[in-house]
Amino acid sequence: MTTKANFPAAGASVVVPYGHVVGNEKWRGSEIAQRLQGKIKLIFEDGLGLVDFHLSNKICILYISEADLVAGDDFKRRLVRFRNANSLGGIVIVERTQISDQYFIAVQKLVVLELGMVLLPVANQAEASQLIIQLVREQSKDHNSNPFLRKQCSQLLEPSVFRTVQQIPGVGKTKALLLLQQFGSIHRLCNASVEELEGQILKKPKECLTHSPSASSNKVQSPGNIYSCPNDFLPLFPLCKPVAQIITQTMASS
Repeated sequence: MTTKANFPAAGASVVVPYGHVVGNEKWRGSEIAQRLQGKIKLIFEDGLGLVDFHLSNKICILYISEADLVAGDDFKRRLVRFRNANSLGGIVIVERTQISDQYFIAVQKLVVLELGMVLLPVANQAEASQLIIQLVREQSKDHNSNPFLRKQCSQLLEPSVFRTVQQIPGVGKTKALLLLQQFGSIHRLCNASVEELEGQILKKPKECLTHSPSASSNKVQSPGNIYSCPNDFLPLFPLCKPVAQIITQTMASS
């Protein structure tokens, strides 16, 4: 199910009753909706923006179908718009099939490394419905028992993210841990201001964190190094700091 580009990135504030799921009206009559009925209480609403399902007031699901993956990059723009416009905890459910498997690694990098969101692959809508039921039931029991609803800093300490942040010059394990705990995700780290990076973690001189004279070259000057950024990542990062340059370079070479 593809979300139209003119939908608002963030819907109105949604209040989810305990033990319920609030679903986007576009899912009415779908296989997911049919399989959820009778298992959990499903309420449909308009105006949810880019969100497909709200599990609570703070946790929501964005669903990426096989057709979305095959159709092109619209789903990527949707995810970036959601992350830029929301402070909600986003869980991305993606259909990983024989047809869409070739796109999965790229989706994984975007969702987990760049946007700092949880990614859960499923085979089809039937499996997705079972996953949603499980998430709702576990959340109703105990928030701490659900591994997919942990605090942001915990889920981001997976090895791939941790290693990526350590590629920044002068950042070892300790500073990488502090950066992830301070900024919450690589996406927010790359959007952090110079003052935030200097004053809180990195303590780098300003001349290391400014644009090179040639702004059109998509390069940032750092003492002894120039980090080039692949154009593919331009829509995802502001590219105003070596942090963003190094992360995108690392991801491009992986």
